[in-house]
Formats: sequence, structure tokens, C-alpha cells
Amino acid sequence: MTPVFRTLLTSAALLPIAISATAQDLPETSLSVVGSWSNLPLYLNFERKFWEETVPEASGGKITINMTTFNQMGVAGSDVFRMLGDGVFDVGMTVGDYTVADAPELEGLDVPLLATDAASARKMADAAKPMVADIMRDRFNAHMLAIAPYPPQIVFCNAEVASLADLEGKKIRGSGRMTTLFLEALGAEGITMAFSEVPGALERGVIDCAVTGAGSGYASGWFESSTHLVNLPLGGWDPVITAVNLDVWEGLDPAVQAFLTEQAKTGFEDPAWDDAAGALARDIACLTGSGDCAAGAPASMTLVELSEADQARAVEVLESTILPDWAERAGGDWSQRWNETVGAALGVSIAN
Repeated sequence: MTPVFRTLLTSAALLPIAISATAQDLPETSLSVVGSWSNLPLYLNFERKFWEETVPEASGGKITINMTTFNQMGVAGSDVFRMLGDGVFDVGMTVGDYTVADAPELEGLDVPLLATDAASARKMADAAKPMVADIMRDRFNAHMLAIAPYPPQIVFCNAEVASLADLEGKKIRGSGRMTTLFLEALGAEGITMAFSEVPGALERGVIDCAVTGAGSGYASGWFESSTHLVNLPLGGWDPVITAVNLDVWEGLDPAVQAFLTEQAKTGFEDPAWDDAAGALARDIACLTGSGDCAAGAPASMTLVELSEADQARAVEVLESTILPDWAERAGGDWSQRWNETVGAALGVSIAN
């Protein structure tokens, strides 16, 4: 890692413990930051604003930012934290589910169907933070700085769908391993596919359906190759983790640590979670034409609201199949830690 990158991450990585740093306390610092998908709302409305505007302005110009995104770099989302740990850049952001091949225990951050609104999704993420912090340190040589959400991950289909039973036999791209296992438990064929490949695959009939956030699907034009929108959070909320290279983090001035920790919560996490509360309704309006769409021209997808019986079946599959499978793959004491944190927060328990 170059001295400049080390200085950069040092100023972004240290999380304050209890004190609030003022701009005059801060040493001059430059940070290299890699954000998530450059065309999606989380980056456009929150990540970019936070790093390129909030941090420099609140620091009185003491902290300067050099920012790009992993897709602009031509890097896979699954490689971001590996490269971060190696010191290629100072701060990195990617979807937690993208990295579970390296850290299967990280799947416990975003369990499908547990959180049906933004408030419960944030409760789930906040409860998981101690686990995520340990995973980032031990697996990726990184310090966790923030967790922010995409909207709930729902299902786009290019064929008529009216119930969970209609997903049986269909080829469906999942948004993570848990989601894919869940779809397979319903009798669908779970497909692993890069986000950018989905519209073409839907158009050609290579897949029948795909799971992503409603806003992400709108921004990426999935409505042009799909007709039905199943409003059930089968893919969870795809939280994006912001982390700092651990070596850089540990070398940061305490004032910079305190400043970045405070700003990450108030200037990034809080606004992103507050926006998530109304994002699904806004995004569905854009995808279906059922209301005003400030993001652009509305589409005309058919919205499918599943019955209470379907929702109950989905939760039963989660509890009987998906969570025990994750506990076995994660190994160690992760199921117990999950029960004591996320499970306790949301009233769910994995049987040991």
C-alpha cells in the first residue's frame, strides 16, 4: 500500500469510541474509496454524497476523497474485500452476500423474509454488527465502518405469476446463497448470475425470474424484459458493508477515527435507512405506473401480492430448511451468536 493510500484509509477507517472530533483537530488526510454499483440509488444518492461532499465539507477540507466504484474499476463485487484487505485501496463497499464464498458466516447479516420493513431491517443489521465486525477483521483484514441497505430484494418475472406455487420449475436468479436455497426449496431452479447479465437473460428466456431490489431493477431497466413483480422480500435487503483496511485503520489518528465513525452514522447510515422506509413504495410506483415516479418514466409491470398462506409457507421454509443449513455451513458458534443477536432482536431462533 502506498503511503498516500495508507494515510487515506487511516483517516477514513478509525471509528471513534465516544468522542466527537472537530475539523480543527484533524490532520490532513486523503482517502481512496471504492463504492458499490455506480448506477444504483445507494451510490448515486448516498455513498457519493457522503464521501465526496459530507466528509470533505464537515472536515473543513482536511479530508479529501478520491472515489470510484468497483464496477467502474472492472472489479467483481465479490473481490472488493479481498482487494481491500490486501491494501489496494483504503475504503471499500460491497454487498455482504457477494462475499459469502469467502465468509459463509456473513450470510447471517441478511436473512430472507425476516425483515418486511425498513425498521426491522435496520434492527437486524444493527444486531448483526458485532458479528460482522469480527468477520471483517478475521476474514478480510478490515474494519467495519457502516452497514447501509438496498431496498428489499423482490422477484421480477417474465411470465405470469400469482403465487409461490407458480415459481415451481422456473429458472430464477437469486441475490445470494440463502435466497437461492430458498427458491430451490420451493421447487424452482436457483441460478447464479451476475447482476449485469440479468436483463439479457430475461429477454432471451435463459431465466424466467430474478431477484433484486425494486429500485435497482428500475434503475437497470429490468422492467423492459419482465412483466410481473412479486412483492415478497425473498432476497432480504442486500446490505452493503463499508469497511476500511485494518492496517490503515489501526494507524489512523484517533481524531480521524472519531470523526469518520460519527459522520458514517449521521451522514450516511441514518439518511440511507430513513430513505429505505419509503423506497419500496416509490420504486413499485415506478415499476407499475401505479403512482408518481420521480425517478423517470413509469413502467407497467403487474404487481403480485402474495396471500397470507404463501407468506406463512415462506417463513416455514426459512425456519425449517434455510437457517439450519446456514448454521451447519457457518459452523463454530455462529448459530448461537446469531440467536443471541439477530434472532433475539427479531424473535426467531435456530434450533441447535
